[in-house]
Amino acid sequence: MSNQTAIPFTQMRGGSSKGIYFHLADLPQDKSTRDNLLKWVMGAYGDPRQIDGLGGADPLSSKIAIVAPSQRDDSDIDYSFVQALVGEDGLDDTPNCGNILSGIGAFAVETGLIKPFGDQASIRVYMTNSGNRCRLQFPLENGFPIYHGEARIDGVFGSSAPVMCHYQDLEGSACGSLFPTSKHCDEFDNVRVTCIDNGMPVVCLRGEDFGLNGDETPDQLNRDEILKSRLESIRLQAGLAMGLGDVSGKAVPKMSLISKPRSGGAVNTRTFIPKYCHKAIGVLGAVSVASAALYEDSAVHDLAALPDGMVKDMIIEHPSGKFDVQLCLENRDGALQIERAGLLRTTRLLARGEVFVPVSVWDGKQV
Repeated sequence: MSNQTAIPFTQMRGGSSKGIYFHLADLPQDKSTRDNLLKWVMGAYGDPRQIDGLGGADPLSSKIAIVAPSQRDDSDIDYSFVQALVGEDGLDDTPNCGNILSGIGAFAVETGLIKPFGDQASIRVYMTNSGNRCRLQFPLENGFPIYHGEARIDGVFGSSAPVMCHYQDLEGSACGSLFPTSKHCDEFDNVRVTCIDNGMPVVCLRGEDFGLNGDETPDQLNRDEILKSRLESIRLQAGLAMGLGDVSGKAVPKMSLISKPRSGGAVNTRTFIPKYCHKAIGVLGAVSVASAALYEDSAVHDLAALPDGMVKDMIIEHPSGKFDVQLCLENRDGALQIERAGLLRTTRLLARGEVFVPVSVWDGKQV
């Protein structure tokens, strides 16, 4: 008898991230046991290399999706996201991940949770982390997802079939309101910031307040210990002000340094997740940054080049390219209201099989 427990898994690229996808029924029901198991799966016990697990030693590739048939009438699939914290002994299930979300529909079809008909899938996903919903649309052939196509996203080689992500109910995903401090502009450590949550809790800061012009590479910023220390001090204060509590062990809020666009976009970004500069920007992080730029009294509005009209097609620049975000707006009683967000992503099935954990972690039996 093996002294390890085998657990079915699927590895998928979702957007510009990569994650391990599980059926909820294949994992322990007890959350404490499940969290311990997931740390073993990813090798997330403080080793930044994650050498003893499937984690990729980078926040972009150290992600987990847990999927189940939805218990709700307005959704088909329930999706729970977990971020394994690289170099730390911990997990964070506070935020959503829109990149990993873009693979949820294909995973559900590939594993038989949903059996769509025709040449187009339309799958309603409920994000349990935040209570938000998203409708995923992607092409099918003989009942299975098509992965080849002409859609391109920055951060991913080549082209793939499009996955259209139509988000609803994003406002206050983790904090309960779009501006969780009740202000469009706050000040921490004598630095003006905007704390916002339109799908992802983000603190938007002006790069120039830190002596930055927006051309810096993530490697340059990650070597700047003084900058990282200043950002973390602000993050801890902002986390409390946003109602997230002590965020020292959490991946949120994300910290996004904003500067004027360099390549024809709306804004230029350098985002820390949470303490290291990301090579790109997350899906929902991009939505929150775009949202912050709309409000005239935000800390970053004057840095943005915004299109006219109530449907805003905005390009969010990041170190490895750009991210296209569409925000649909309404004017309600003189106040700007963001009704929904649309984004283009792609996905691909990479691998599936069994991942092993010691029997001492879980013996495979449900309590």
